[in-house]
Amino acid sequence: MRIGIVCYPTIGGSGVIATEVAHALAAKGHEVHLLSYDRPSRLRRGTPGLRFHQVAVSAYPLFRYPPYDLALATRMLEVREEAGVELFHVHYAIPHAVSAFLARSMCEGGCLKFVTTLHGTDITVVGSDRAYLRPTRFALEQSDAVTAVSKYLADETQLVFGVRKDVEVIPNFVDTDRFKPNGQPRWHQRGDGERILVHASNFRPVKRLADVVRAFAAIQQQVPARLLLLGDGPDREHALAVASDLGCQDRVEHLGMQEHLEDILPQADLFLSASETESFGLSMLEAMSCGVPCVSTAVGGVEEVLGDTGRLTPFADPEAMAKAALALLVDGDLHARQAAAARQRAVEQFGTERIIGMYLDLYARVVS
Repeated sequence: MRIGIVCYPTIGGSGVIATEVAHALAAKGHEVHLLSYDRPSRLRRGTPGLRFHQVAVSAYPLFRYPPYDLALATRMLEVREEAGVELFHVHYAIPHAVSAFLARSMCEGGCLKFVTTLHGTDITVVGSDRAYLRPTRFALEQSDAVTAVSKYLADETQLVFGVRKDVEVIPNFVDTDRFKPNGQPRWHQRGDGERILVHASNFRPVKRLADVVRAFAAIQQQVPARLLLLGDGPDREHALAVASDLGCQDRVEHLGMQEHLEDILPQADLFLSASETESFGLSMLEAMSCGVPCVSTAVGGVEEVLGDTGRLTPFADPEAMAKAALALLVDGDLHARQAAAARQRAVEQFGTERIIGMYLDLYARVVS
């Protein structure tokens, strides 16, 4: 097939998954065209069958904000005409689904087909804004198919927007050959006994990074521990200030943006997430695939991802998170069982082959 993928280039889950979908499809011999305003962070150069198309946005003095949605619609139509794209798969509703509808409207015979995948904040935050609710609902109704990355998000979409179209659940996935345990000994097998904890996100307020630091501060008072913060964003300085206030700043390491998480996650003994809302939790899935148990707030679709392989705690309760983490960090046998279960669940439920197969089945139904 000839497939167009549209996404944001940033490190959030939607851009990561869209790029990995593109790589997986190209690896299967499909011709893939990836469109965005900048090169996605996970896009690997020189991939056969995968071509990147940058969307150029003209800035005129008349425009306070450059009209990216219009430029994207035009580029989608051009790529369809140049490459014979059979279907576009747009990730994130606003503005990608709206741009796809506009491109279809400009297409001779209205023959452009598109699938919209919802990732979370495009529904729970952006789409529910009054300024965007009606166009988001319209774009979803006009999509040839709509998918969500968790049942929680599918239900939220129906609740918030009341869309008549079915929302099919196709979860995120992980390359389990790339994200895998590296055989490195855990803390109870190492001489120093230091526990390594990790958190990876875009450090937005919804991720509650400061709560991760507060939980860690309590943990490191009970056991030797170090916290690795992977990523960057607006809450970085506040979280580091909280670490300083709690006296654990020398045990918290901000490693910034990391292109190869698969090299760092296997070193961890535990993954911490304190999000206010989380429609899926891709970073947690990547940690699970590396054999790293996760402790997370019980929000959104996290339970669908973790199953019984991790621990869920109440939102905005760092003390409860620390207690749940310590239960795993003081019992080597329990930790080993949870680590093995996390890896097994990632392989069996969220492997690339299984999920890409679901997308290909959906594409075939839409095109036919």
